[in-house]
Amino acid sequence: MSKQVTLQAEKREVQGTSASKRLRREGIVPGVIYGSSQREYMIQLNSKSFFDLARKQASHNFLVNLEIEGAVEKTKLAIVQDIQRDPLSGSLIHVDFRAVNENESINATVPIELHGEPIGVKSGGLLEQTIHEIEIFCRPGDLPEAIINDVEGLEIGDTLKVSDLNLLDGVSTKMGGDVLVAVLAQTRAAASQGGEGAAEGEGAAEGEAAEGEASAEGSSES
Repeated sequence: MSKQVTLQAEKREVQGTSASKRLRREGIVPGVIYGSSQREYMIQLNSKSFFDLARKQASHNFLVNLEIEGAVEKTKLAIVQDIQRDPLSGSLIHVDFRAVNENESINATVPIELHGEPIGVKSGGLLEQTIHEIEIFCRPGDLPEAIINDVEGLEIGDTLKVSDLNLLDGVSTKMGGDVLVAVLAQTRAAASQGGEGAAEGEGAAEGEAAEGEASAEGSSES
């Protein structure tokens, strides 16, 4: 399950583009918190602290206990809903938090991790993962860091679908069960090697048959 971490923040009194730019120059990232039957309000937090925390998470949707200085309700359980970064520098621009309740269902996008080397890969196949993350629904306490599946048993031609994923108790998805997650495909090299092997086998069989016919003819002439 996803671990809940504590994050320090402050209620933000300033707003606007110029004010936000000034905060970012000071190493502070502006943010907002909303949801869970409360009004939306602005917050701010240390940019480096949040960046160090976010890079350790498997998904950008992760749970935090926000301790908000200056707020009426100082501690809020929230999920990181969106992280905006500068497309060139990668620096943080803005963070959206959605307050949640322990007993309500939330939605989050988590990665799909495939573990192990499939049997088919050892035979020359190639594992192709078509979906790398999935939207799930669960209570905050059931939120997994990732959906993990063992694929060691897959052979060439086998597939892994959404219906095959290991969704833990309390976790569900609205994605169709027939949606393809991964396939163990046969590579051209493996296919050509198989064809060459078959051709060599046929050639050997034909040679043996010819030798048999020649021996039979020799015996009849004598």
